[in-house]
Amino acid sequence: MTTSHNESRRHFMKLMGGVGAGLAFSGTLGTFTNPAFAQVATAGSIEAGIAYPLSTGFDPLTSSGASSYAANLHIFEGLVDLHPATRKPYLALAGAEPVQVDDTTWRITLRDGATFHDGKPVTTEDVIYSFERVLNPENKSLFAQFIPYIDKVTAVDDKTVEFKLKYPFALFTDRLTIVKIVPKHVIEAVGQAKFDATPIGSGPFKFVSAVKDDRIVFAAHEGYNGIYPAQVKDMTWFLLSDDSARVTAQESGRIQAMESVPYLDVARLQRRQTVESVQSFGLLFLMFNCEKAPFNDPKVRKALHYGLDTQALINTALMGNAEPATSFLQTTHADYVKAPTQYDYDVKKAEALLKEAGVNELSFKLLATDHSWVKDCAPLILESWNKIPGVKVSLEHLQSGALYGQAIPSGDFGVVIAPGDPSVFGNDVDLLMSWWYRGDVWAKNRYRWSDTPEYAKVQELLDEAVKAKNNDEAKKIWAQAIDIIADQVPLYPLFHRKLPTAWDAKKLNDFQPLPTTGLSFIGTGRK
Repeated sequence: MTTSHNESRRHFMKLMGGVGAGLAFSGTLGTFTNPAFAQVATAGSIEAGIAYPLSTGFDPLTSSGASSYAANLHIFEGLVDLHPATRKPYLALAGAEPVQVDDTTWRITLRDGATFHDGKPVTTEDVIYSFERVLNPENKSLFAQFIPYIDKVTAVDDKTVEFKLKYPFALFTDRLTIVKIVPKHVIEAVGQAKFDATPIGSGPFKFVSAVKDDRIVFAAHEGYNGIYPAQVKDMTWFLLSDDSARVTAQESGRIQAMESVPYLDVARLQRRQTVESVQSFGLLFLMFNCEKAPFNDPKVRKALHYGLDTQALINTALMGNAEPATSFLQTTHADYVKAPTQYDYDVKKAEALLKEAGVNELSFKLLATDHSWVKDCAPLILESWNKIPGVKVSLEHLQSGALYGQAIPSGDFGVVIAPGDPSVFGNDVDLLMSWWYRGDVWAKNRYRWSDTPEYAKVQELLDEAVKAKNNDEAKKIWAQAIDIIADQVPLYPLFHRKLPTAWDAKKLNDFQPLPTTGLSFIGTGRK
């Protein structure tokens, strides 16, 4: 598959105005043959409001918390990176588009002059080390599941690395965004624990400090020579998980941008700020314990989907800021296909399916996370379900740690609603589907569907799709897998959210809201 360069025309013209003929293109990813044009800003600051506390450290081997992961997009680089706003891949530490030698061999040359924040050069040894530590099963990296096709990474010379694959993998260049390159010499000197707390990368911003439940502070990396240099000298992210505190900070001018605008506050903020709701993959899913009767019967699972007035839920709880799921993917995804099974609100159909399953009385407790917007949704879901004859549902909200660490592992649950968005890691269909429908974490240990013939068929289809000759062929195969998931609904979205972001357009240049959790100031400056 090919990837595409993601420069907006405005940013491209700004760069070209300063570099003349210093920029060349090759293929679909931009090849920067002389990236020395990058100019780091020496003035200006950005302050932002982040909706989530620090829940993990910053080492990209293990970091998956919303705030730390968003921070890492500014601190670290992959060989290829995914632009947070456009979701298009671009060359980062790769100095030229990856070259395919044969079906299972790729070579990548590093960007000339790339340095880590301590001034040391980025080397092929660092690239090999970064991939090997993710692939090492002893490290239990969350990101290993996204690159199982890599056999080994070796150095061809001082500037080029070679990837040998276990099998042809059509999404190789897209998936390079998963692994961020870290300095081997630093981690070996200070240890992973210290590196996790005080990271050093090669990205446009350096890590300065972080205080849990307070702030993350960044400074411009003066030695950065990639295509997205810092446009300000420093940056502070205030960790404001309280919705009202975040809104107050935005209205008062303490911050110039905030993520996750509460839906009820959008109209008020729009009077003096720019607010935009971007359609995301991010979803609220309905998950069943497929080993526990009667939820082991897909007819019961489907009945609860038909028995939910999703559009009314969206209109009331989210002020219209979502689209009902018509597929596993949102309609704005490049590979969207509408699923044959559609769950339009139909109480009679829900009642009929329950009777077909031999269920005349259904009483259970719905478990839900304690996210503020999920709390807004849950009572309305109960209201819909309790209108189905013979159905009686109660509700319990749990913190994510208690839900996934205790309630679900115990097996003592029937139905769960929770949010999810693995698109922060990558946007290809295989990655998004693999997150929930491959491996032990979800299918085996959470919704317990992995012993079914339908699960086996999904694995077969996903394996086939990534070996397809082109994207059109892969899309047809992914569609078959999505059809099975939509029909069986062991875990399936109710809707895909729109994410409202607010910013002061009078103070920020070239800011773009994201279709994922977090904020990005890649290419953003102060007026």
